[in-house]
Amino acid sequence: MQGSCILSVVDIIKVRLQTTSQYSGAVDAAATIWRKEGPLAFYKGTLTPLIGVGACVSIQFGAFYQARRILERYNQDKNPSQKELTLGQYFLAGASAGIANSIISGPIEHIRIRLQTQPHGADRLYSGPLDCIRKIAAQDGVLKGIYRGEAVTILREAQAYGLWFLTFEYLMNLESRDKKREDISPLKIALYGGIAGEVLWLGSYPLDVVKSKMQSDKFGTEQRYTSMRDCFRQTWRAEGMRGFWKGIGPTLVRAMPVSAGTFAVAELTLRLIN
Repeated sequence: MQGSCILSVVDIIKVRLQTTSQYSGAVDAAATIWRKEGPLAFYKGTLTPLIGVGACVSIQFGAFYQARRILERYNQDKNPSQKELTLGQYFLAGASAGIANSIISGPIEHIRIRLQTQPHGADRLYSGPLDCIRKIAAQDGVLKGIYRGEAVTILREAQAYGLWFLTFEYLMNLESRDKKREDISPLKIALYGGIAGEVLWLGSYPLDVVKSKMQSDKFGTEQRYTSMRDCFRQTWRAEGMRGFWKGIGPTLVRAMPVSAGTFAVAELTLRLIN
């Protein structure tokens, strides 16, 4: 999902907290990674999402606006004077964008998580993204290997981006009741985008935890989780509700600025185009 090179520091802490129980919290995770693996360890797995981030953002917004146009035409066919989407339709358009995005976000995040959670030093399993892709594909194929956890990824992306676009559009529509949308200030656009980012994660985080656990799981006879349902079940038995929220703190810290910037750029770009 949303991220950048600088904020990958927060991302690796999130993934480590989600997939292991060796840290007492975010501060302990950061201090331990720094002490045992060095500062460059915070940038493990950064290259893969950086390569795919442009494609992901393009798919997210492209699919959303396409779904939005389809729903607007549907509304007009039913009632020529009614074009605006309902809240449910905004969620549906966003969920469609998330599902489309999952085609590339699933394998991209899988490779990133493998690199972030592999042993450090001489015991590391992969020398980089390409080596990771090659070894996983050779061991378990493309669908079972590279696309491991894709079912829960689709569910997470649909839920997350449904809430993301719904929240942003709802706040923008509230603000534009007595003014044109084009008159909303960039600061407020960024604020509403940041709020949308918080809602995205609060509404989808348990699914993200399950995805991270499955995508960091071992292969063959050492594989711990047989399915998404099995991962949910084992996490609940071992950790209870708390297990589905480990790492939420650093995730929310990252979400606000990243989502704010994404929506500000997208909205202002649309103004220039139109």
